[in-house]
Amino acid sequence: MSKNPEETTPAKERGLSRRAFLGGLAAAGAACLAPGTAKAATASSAPRTIELATLIDLSRCIGCGACVEACRTRSMDHVPEPVRPIPTMYPARAKPEDFSDKKHVDDRLTPYTRLFIQSAEVTYQGRTHLVHAPRRCLHCVNPPCAKLCPFGAARRETNGAVRIDESTCLGGAKCRDVCPWSIPQRQSGVGLYLDLLPAFAGNGVMFKCDRCQDRVESGGLPACIEACPMDVQQIGPRDEIVARAKTLAAERGHFLYGLDENGGTNTIYLSPVPFELLDAAVGTGPGRPGFPDAPSVMRNEEKYAAAVLGAPLAGIAAGVLAILAGRRKDSQKDRHEP
Repeated sequence: MSKNPEETTPAKERGLSRRAFLGGLAAAGAACLAPGTAKAATASSAPRTIELATLIDLSRCIGCGACVEACRTRSMDHVPEPVRPIPTMYPARAKPEDFSDKKHVDDRLTPYTRLFIQSAEVTYQGRTHLVHAPRRCLHCVNPPCAKLCPFGAARRETNGAVRIDESTCLGGAKCRDVCPWSIPQRQSGVGLYLDLLPAFAGNGVMFKCDRCQDRVESGGLPACIEACPMDVQQIGPRDEIVARAKTLAAERGHFLYGLDENGGTNTIYLSPVPFELLDAAVGTGPGRPGFPDAPSVMRNEEKYAAAVLGAPLAGIAAGVLAILAGRRKDSQKDRHEP
């Protein structure tokens, strides 16, 4: 019979407490202040300047789904109801992707489910492990989704979170095409494209985990971490999380994923079984990423050149789309006011 992770994991290896997380960020932020700064950093301001990473300890996850429910509760209201009927694309290169009637789906990534639990039985060294893995965006250090979005809708924040600006995204899915895990998911029939070229633009908006950037910026924790009863995830300054991950892997003889994949990510998985075995065991498909060997997309010379040449145009496009998004928001507000 398997033991409760609380009974087998020493207290010193358990996740950072909420109080320790906030206090640590405040202390780290204060340590980064230049001499002569009059005002001390607070927990709410530190996350904006310190690169954060998360460590996900798969040996602790019991697959309860509390993190999934917390994430879905937050995400559900962030996706507008699509127009009916959803405009037909011409030519029909971008098929509509409509999850508005499938909001209950929680066993894959969707615009409404930006975190799900992937489970598999893996036999390693004569022992069978039931592994539960929370899956979401890994928040790459050098994210191809942000570098190659032709409209500048995706970006990497200074604290390491990678976000899609849902108000300017046209749903072209370039971000998903270049992501090694195909994380972003499209909801058709929503967004700015409806006011521009509904038959020719990207067919919606792309959605994914943003690591609860609004909560973290205000000094809180991501919803999934706050809801977890087993302290599966830890969050903190990247250098500390990386050091901790390497120490635990060495002490336990466990395996790491996310340190080098796609050039490095800010989500590091710690597993009792090799990831090539886990990758072979999990069910993969649309919205269900595996754990593949993922070389850096941006080391590809063609992709790198596209990013360099496209950056100025993407910046201009992002500015124009931001203005249009602002006007759209004002117009919607005017229509709803008496």
